[in-house]
Amino acid sequence: MSIKDTIYSALMKRDPTAEADLPAEVRGNIASNGLRIVSANALQSSGDQTVNSATVLPWLFATLGVPPALTGLLVPIRESGSMLPQAFLTPLILRVRYRKWVFIAGALIQSLAVGTMALTAALATGLTAGVIILAALMTFSLGRCLSSIASKDVQGRTVPKGERGQINGLATTAAGFVAITLGLAIRFFGGTDLTNVQLAWLLAIGAALWVGVGLIYTGIREPNQDQDRHNPDTNETEERTNTFVQMAQLLRDDKEFRHFVTVRSLLLVSSLSPPYVVTLSIQYGADTLAGLGGFIIASGIAALLGGRIFGRLADRSSKHLMSIGAGIASTIVLAIVILATIPELLAENWVTNVIFIGVYFTLTLMHTGVRIGRKTYVVDMAEGDQRTTYVAVSNTALGLVLLLIGGISSVLATWHVAFALLFLAASGFIGVFAGARLPNVSRS
Repeated sequence: MSIKDTIYSALMKRDPTAEADLPAEVRGNIASNGLRIVSANALQSSGDQTVNSATVLPWLFATLGVPPALTGLLVPIRESGSMLPQAFLTPLILRVRYRKWVFIAGALIQSLAVGTMALTAALATGLTAGVIILAALMTFSLGRCLSSIASKDVQGRTVPKGERGQINGLATTAAGFVAITLGLAIRFFGGTDLTNVQLAWLLAIGAALWVGVGLIYTGIREPNQDQDRHNPDTNETEERTNTFVQMAQLLRDDKEFRHFVTVRSLLLVSSLSPPYVVTLSIQYGADTLAGLGGFIIASGIAALLGGRIFGRLADRSSKHLMSIGAGIASTIVLAIVILATIPELLAENWVTNVIFIGVYFTLTLMHTGVRIGRKTYVVDMAEGDQRTTYVAVSNTALGLVLLLIGGISSVLATWHVAFALLFLAASGFIGVFAGARLPNVSRS
């Protein structure tokens, strides 16, 4: 057994039967490919922490004196921008035989975009800096869009069922280490006392990480799978390149896929509620300077713990992991809203900080499980080019849903944050019941 096989076997619970189902040309490279995917995903997840649109970039905007109106655009651009274009880009990506090159192109685009942010942070201020960084973030999202589509296809081609969730979990664990380190650094340096130059160096490190991601991915040995390609007639070709026709037909005709997209859209409680929990904590007197670092550390610990645990659970039953995670998240959100209706229980003291950070930790932990579960589910439910199409169409649909549900929750939050949280919790509970009817696509 080679060193790579020894390391991979130590990290993963392997399934020899599933590995035997892979094409012969990649069967001997499972360990090498798996370790490269783990390393690349870990570096990418680490890079995400340096350009986090919910923490690092808002601090940067505050430091550079960017108008607050632009700060509110960061999360929508980052999240929806990386999802909405996916179905539109799929016809182009399907023409690429080796999808790893699509991923590498996406990684390099992200590196260039973050490098632009770093340079802007060091040299510009005010409105100019904000506009340039938002444009760079849009470019970053486009690169992430390419990588998101290609990564799942490469993983499906080179890693068997039963091991994919563990790979996603290992990358999440690595991101947890980075988040904890970043949170401790923020507490040490004083949070808002960080200078633009220090934040610029942080972004520069992120840009370098994505270069490393691309370099690692070049070594992946991807099979030459032409069996998923067809020689469609003219009408099929025109229909396939018409993104709206493709999305409508897929969602209309593929009942299983439509059900998955619906469930995924309802399970947004764990991803959209944490910012409202932070806002609620501020309203109840939480120390925003100390609490901010605490929230980041809590997020890192959640990823650290959840990555390994949920990776293996996803390989057992990804659909159950999604539903259970969303159910617990909805229950926690409902509990904190009830507590918020009793002011005496949330006085302005350290106990309040601990409660809110504990809630934030639990939500982030559950979101880790939901995210790993749905990533593993969509990879396991299809093969070949169909997998690429599933990933792209589901992400594009979710980008639209994010704008819709995010808009509704934002409007509700103008009355009170609690209304937005109740809306998200209700959506999550509905998603749990809907998810129970999803077919089990996991191997075990």
